[in-house]
Amino acid sequence: MTSDGSPTARALMTLELLQAKPGITADQLAAQLGVSERAARRYVAILREAGIPVESLRGPYGGYRLGRGVRPPPLMFSAAEALGLVMAVLDGHHDASDTADPIGSALRKIVRVLPEPVAAQVEPVRRTTAPAPDRAAARPDPETTTVLVHACSSQQPVRLDYRTEAGSERVFEVDPWAVVVRHGRWYLLCRSHRADVVRAYRIDRVRGVERLDGTCAPPTDLDPVALLEEHLAVGWEYEVEVVIDAPFEAVRRSLPRAIGRLDPVGEQSCRLTGSTSNPWWYAAQLAALPAAYRIVGCPELKETARVIARRMLSASEGAD
Repeated sequence: MTSDGSPTARALMTLELLQAKPGITADQLAAQLGVSERAARRYVAILREAGIPVESLRGPYGGYRLGRGVRPPPLMFSAAEALGLVMAVLDGHHDASDTADPIGSALRKIVRVLPEPVAAQVEPVRRTTAPAPDRAAARPDPETTTVLVHACSSQQPVRLDYRTEAGSERVFEVDPWAVVVRHGRWYLLCRSHRADVVRAYRIDRVRGVERLDGTCAPPTDLDPVALLEEHLAVGWEYEVEVVIDAPFEAVRRSLPRAIGRLDPVGEQSCRLTGSTSNPWWYAAQLAALPAAYRIVGCPELKETARVIARRMLSASEGAD
C-alpha cells in the first residue's frame, strides 16, 4: 500500500488496515504504510486521540484491532466492497457468510464495530444467511463492475474480453455510457467502435476489462434505462406485431418497455412491435394487458397464445 505524505491520509489508511486485518502487528502496519514502526504507532495514537477505540493485544495472536464503543468509528470501504453492498441491496444477493467476498468483507467490518448488544444479535444472522435462489438473476463480479462504472464516469473507452451466450470468446472496444440494472441483470450500455452502433453487454459475461487511451462522451439526451429497454426488445428470433384496442396512453402505463415499441393508431388503438426468442414469455406479457388485442403475423406467438388461452379456459370451467 502506498501513501502520500499527509498524516491525515496515513491515519485513514491505518484505520482501513485495522478494519480489514484485525490483529495486524506494528511491523506489518508499518510495512503496509511504508513508514517506520514508530510512525505506525503514532498513527494508531492519532486514531485513539480522535476517540476511535483501538485495542492492543499481546502474545502470538496479538496486535492491533478495533474495539467496540458507544459510537461506531468511521468505516473505510474499498470500491469493490462499497459497490458490492449496493449490488446486494439492488438484487437481493447477500454473501453474508463468505468473508472472502467483497459483500461479506464489508458486512464483517460493520458487524465488528457495532455495540456488543447489537452485534450479538446480528452476527448469528450474518453467519447463517444464504443467498436466496433466483434463476433469473445473473450477478457480475464487483471488481469488474467497479472498473466499468469508473470508466463510464470518467468517459474513458475500454476493451472488453467477453464470452457470448453461445460460449465463444470475443474482444470488443467500446465507449461506455452507463451501467444499468434491469430484470436481475447488469448491463453495460455502450457504443461499439467496430460497428458504430449501440450495444448492451451483460457484465456477468465480461471476463476482463482494459482501459484505453482517449475520451468519449454519451449522447447529451441519453436515457440509459429507456435505451436499454428498447435495445432488449429488438433483434430476437421472432418478429412480433400486436394491435391493441385501447388508447396509447392507457396501454403505455401497463406495458414493459422491454416488450417492444408502442405507437398510437388513431385515438382508440395502438400498435406494439418487437421481437422475442421466447413466445411463451411474450404471450404471458400480452395476457396482462388491460384491453383486447390481436396478434398480427408470428405464427409461433399465435399458437402459444392459443395454448395458454385453452389452459386458462379449462381452469375456469373446472372452478366452483
